[in-house]
Amino acid sequence: MPRFRHLLTMTLGAALLQSPLLHAEELPAAIRKIEEKGAKIIGSFDAPDGLRGYAAQYQNRGMALYLTPDGKHVLLGNLYDANGKDLSAEPLQKLVYAPMAKEVWAKMESSAWIADGSKDAPRVVYLFSDPNCQYCTLFWEQARPWVKSGKVQLRHIMVGIIREDSPGKSAALLASKDPSKALDDHEKAGKQSALKALPTIPQEVQDKLNANMALMEELELPATPAIFYLDAKGDLQQQQGAPSPDKLAKILGPK
Repeated sequence: MPRFRHLLTMTLGAALLQSPLLHAEELPAAIRKIEEKGAKIIGSFDAPDGLRGYAAQYQNRGMALYLTPDGKHVLLGNLYDANGKDLSAEPLQKLVYAPMAKEVWAKMESSAWIADGSKDAPRVVYLFSDPNCQYCTLFWEQARPWVKSGKVQLRHIMVGIIREDSPGKSAALLASKDPSKALDDHEKAGKQSALKALPTIPQEVQDKLNANMALMEELELPATPAIFYLDAKGDLQQQQGAPSPDKLAKILGPK
């Protein structure tokens, strides 16, 4: 996931630095040339020794640009001080990655997910889930103490990628009269699950599956489960695959 891994340490709701979004007409000519190559200039920030910093976004990556004092040259890359501190990290996080994180979280909120746990749970965890995914079932089992205590609600964003009948099984869960119970029954049963794939998927349900798959592809997620959560600092984090026991508290919080 080369593009999406840059989203893993973003802070939701972080304020921009001192500069609002820049309009093209306000950009120096040298920076406009970079914009013409496909970069989206998000904002500017102070930099040392007469340089002017610009935060850009290119193919879901944050990119730091530095305009030289003469306004004729642009340096691309991270800038470090004498102590090895990355002076580009904070501006990029606040100007680029924080808004991207907020957007990703909002897209997951509006996706077709099945709730697992109390709607009043103080912590929400999203995961892209396939009914034939044994590691999704493993994470479901791992999360039981947190879900049953009311501390966490898992939101399963249903997709169908593992086997030929995966889309039909996801559709069956989404189309159920009680999707939460249907998912619970399926996961409890494990390999003995009686869940059957829908032979014909209603268009409304197919649209939901298509949107979930499009989101998974947009985020360049290679497999299920792909787990998303907010850490103690409010940073958006991702776990690919069922987590090791030592990571559960980071994802689900204290028991």
